[in-house]
Amino acid sequence: MEAVPVWLRERRTGVGRPAERSRAEVTAAAIALADREGLAAVSMRRVAAELGTGAASLYRYVDSRDDLLDLMTDEVAAAYQFPEPGGPWLPALLEVGRQGHELMLKHSWLPELVLTRSALGPHGTDLLEHVLAVLDGHPADVGRKLEAFAVLTTLAAAMALNKRNEGARQRQGAYLAHAIAAGRHPHLTAALTGGSLVSAPRFEDTLSRVLAGLLGE
Repeated sequence: MEAVPVWLRERRTGVGRPAERSRAEVTAAAIALADREGLAAVSMRRVAAELGTGAASLYRYVDSRDDLLDLMTDEVAAAYQFPEPGGPWLPALLEVGRQGHELMLKHSWLPELVLTRSALGPHGTDLLEHVLAVLDGHPADVGRKLEAFAVLTTLAAAMALNKRNEGARQRQGAYLAHAIAAGRHPHLTAALTGGSLVSAPRFEDTLSRVLAGLLGE
């Protein structure tokens, strides 16, 4: 795989007719395709078809599908809104997490990429800068602050996946009900009796507890 990130590579000029598209148009087409048909549908051939061109022409803008995935992930991060840092850090980070969680739910393919790929481009770097600005003056060391950023984005992705998977929660609840009825798990029975077996945790509450524990508040 190319060691140089796609954002730092010059676009190839190719031969013959000048390029008719831009990297931004290629990225937008890939996002639209993934939103409509899922991540598995994203290929050089399919994205080229979305643009009404041949797959070979895409190599003027990207070297591989991996480049497309990196560009897609970073482009979605452009939707974050960053208020001026100030005031308590925890509500500010919760707002970042809330926006991220909503983006993960809007783009059903995004959590998988966030959880399995490490791609930090221009918009992702802006997001990291904002988080560090929010934590400016916080006594935690920089390593802990970077860890908080990673945990925030990872938790937003993981809980978006969980929220979308209603069928899995229902199956889990059905089996837990069976296990309780069998009477062999007294601690589990005591923990769950009287409550919902399939209730999903509220994202903001979970994130608040995790960040407060991680950053010492």
